[in-house]
Amino acid sequence: MNQAERRRALIDALLNERRGYEKIDVPADEGGQRTLLRSLFNVRMPAPASERFLKIQDEYLKEEIRLKGIADEKDILPLRGRLCLWQGDITLLKCDAIVNAANSGMTGCYRPMHNCIDNCIHTFSGVQLRYKCALIMEEQGYDEPTGQAKITPAYNLPSSYIMHTVGPVVGYQLKPGHEEQLASCYTACLRLTDKNALKSVAFPCISTGVFGYPKEQAAATAVKAVSGYLAGDTQIEKVIFNVFSDEDRQIYEKLLKT
Repeated sequence: MNQAERRRALIDALLNERRGYEKIDVPADEGGQRTLLRSLFNVRMPAPASERFLKIQDEYLKEEIRLKGIADEKDILPLRGRLCLWQGDITLLKCDAIVNAANSGMTGCYRPMHNCIDNCIHTFSGVQLRYKCALIMEEQGYDEPTGQAKITPAYNLPSSYIMHTVGPVVGYQLKPGHEEQLASCYTACLRLTDKNALKSVAFPCISTGVFGYPKEQAAATAVKAVSGYLAGDTQIEKVIFNVFSDEDRQIYEKLLKT
């Protein structure tokens, strides 16, 4: 199968899973099919998938990531001690673990084509991730508290693991406790990194998107929390602050170069 054939096979399988979807017209063009496939991934509820589906999906997602270009953490040089800065798509980063800024349900973003990191990671990791997270939450029996972390395989992403943490929801104003909650997100992930004998981990800008945490304050808290943890007894060799926008890159450059 080539990529076009895999994409169409996945679309057909996902449409056949849900009553009423058989009436959806599949676009003839590649762009339309990509949008439809991602949207179907986004709204699919946590559930097992057939071996055939997973085989086609895994081949498709791995090839998509390969075509975009994998970034190896070995090529990312530290700016201060073990602290690194990298601007790019975290789903393309090859390191021991990447961190997902999750919501309290922990099963990903269900909004079709939403551009949050939670949506992107769940889309390109594959349907196995949502199902795995659902099993973890079913066993836990309650929503994930802010400032803790869970670890899962990364499935089709270049990284080996994903750590999922729920950052504080700020809205329009920082309140007492928000800084402590955000710092806890970083330290909880770092503890999991050590617990699983991993050497590298990449963090996005937790809580600075729809959760509304001011970017400069969030970055300062992140650098302080990570630096404090690395000053203790740890086997971690590299912590990567992953940014997407130029604004975020400039904020972290200023913090890490002073």
